[in-house]
Amino acid sequence: MLRAITRYYKRLRITFFTTAAMAATAAAFCLPSLVKWENTGDNLFTVMLNGTEVGKVADTQTAEEYYKEARTAIAEKSEELVFIDVNMTLAGEEVLWGKVDNRDEVIDNMRTVMHDNIKETMQHSYVMKVNNYMVSLSGMEEVKQLLQAAVDQYDPEGTYEVALVHDSTREFNVLTAQVAERETETVEETLEQMFPTGGMQAAMQEMFENVEPAGEKEFSDYELGLVSMSFAEEVEIVEAYLDINALTPLETAIEEVTKEQEIPTVYEIQPGDTLSQIAINVNIPIDRLVEMNDNLENENSVIRAGDNLTITIPEPELSVDRQEELYYEEIYDADVIYVDNDNWYTTQTKTLQEPSAGFRKVVARVSFRNNTETDREILKQEIVMEAVPKIVERGTKIPPTYIKPISGGILRSGFGRRKAPTKGASTYHKGVDWAVPTGTAVNASCAGTVTKAGWGSGYGYVVYITHADGRQTRYAHLSKVLVSAGQTVSQGQRIALSGNTGVSTGPHLHFELMINGSHVNPLNYLK
Repeated sequence: MLRAITRYYKRLRITFFTTAAMAATAAAFCLPSLVKWENTGDNLFTVMLNGTEVGKVADTQTAEEYYKEARTAIAEKSEELVFIDVNMTLAGEEVLWGKVDNRDEVIDNMRTVMHDNIKETMQHSYVMKVNNYMVSLSGMEEVKQLLQAAVDQYDPEGTYEVALVHDSTREFNVLTAQVAERETETVEETLEQMFPTGGMQAAMQEMFENVEPAGEKEFSDYELGLVSMSFAEEVEIVEAYLDINALTPLETAIEEVTKEQEIPTVYEIQPGDTLSQIAINVNIPIDRLVEMNDNLENENSVIRAGDNLTITIPEPELSVDRQEELYYEEIYDADVIYVDNDNWYTTQTKTLQEPSAGFRKVVARVSFRNNTETDREILKQEIVMEAVPKIVERGTKIPPTYIKPISGGILRSGFGRRKAPTKGASTYHKGVDWAVPTGTAVNASCAGTVTKAGWGSGYGYVVYITHADGRQTRYAHLSKVLVSAGQTVSQGQRIALSGNTGVSTGPHLHFELMINGSHVNPLNYLK
């Protein structure tokens, strides 16, 4: 009985495994959507669009193909470019048996997600760039209108127009803007086309043109008005597809491009410049000029050639350069005539002849950037009354420089009006005070000859030095004098030790500078 049962179970097991093998084989042939397991890594991928599952595929290549088909199907329904904000991610896994989804079903799911994430259909537009300024407009015609508006504000007669041309130097399709004179046909040109010159008449005309020298032009020969226009900056225009909300209305763009805005600029001081003349040239009030520059105390501050001043000039985003021929009559001054004196310093001048203004008629070619004149060339002038020039004798030697007479120190009292710090002290401070410990080395601010060294009443111990340019420096309230009258000293040479002698409120150095016998603020002259 036991043997019979054992044989039965053996036959049952054989039947089970045979049936299982047949079932597996049938599944392999009858269920093609199942992935056969192979030990080759990830073989089933879950496809996600923006975090939404759209199906399962057998490999990444299939997912990419489905993705492209879905995008193409959506794009074909629009005549404009369609922008879809969608991101596909794949999650892979290695499985023994796995079911992939139907191709059409996966693509349809992708299209649904993509459709829900379509950004507004982008509009064909143009982006114009000028320096760091960019503006987007809806079409080429608006770009032309914007640029023409920049030109028209300086061309009331409408003589010039804007042309957009391809920039052949650029790798990509970039347009640039040019300003050209409108083509107009004169009466003479029309007649020439109707009755062209030829034969003997043409030969005679050419002969007389070669024989007769060109005489000096009369005032009436000049064609007054605009002679040229161009944009000061490079204008770049490129095609783009943008959201309609990113476009700038034409009226707003015109205002942004043509409205003057304050742009900080650096001006290098030229020889002979004065603050008042600079203020006139850059059209900025002198008090505003002083306010913009920390190195200027007031309108009388000393400026030096080569130094820089910060100025703010109103300029639009797009500047226009133009030239005009102008006729005018004016009172004029002759150029100053300078007579050099090699024995004088450049700070010394003497007027040898006073000027007298003249009167003249002029035709000039004047260059402008926007509304600011940048150059003026006189083409013809007729002197009605000759101007008498100013003649100035001037020195050519470079004057000595002045340095701070001590190292360190704290500026305690400046130059000018003040409240008397102690009884007996002056309410008008003729120099500057640096607080320093007693015994600090005091050095000659400039080379020169000691004219006084000793006690100076309220100044306590003092040293006076006269310099080669006629100026004098004074050092007061000293504790010890190290030089004597008549001694020659070099710049930076130790001449004394600081102290607290005379009428003084504490250890410090009092320093003065005199020019032509008058006290000036020493800080304006120290190097």
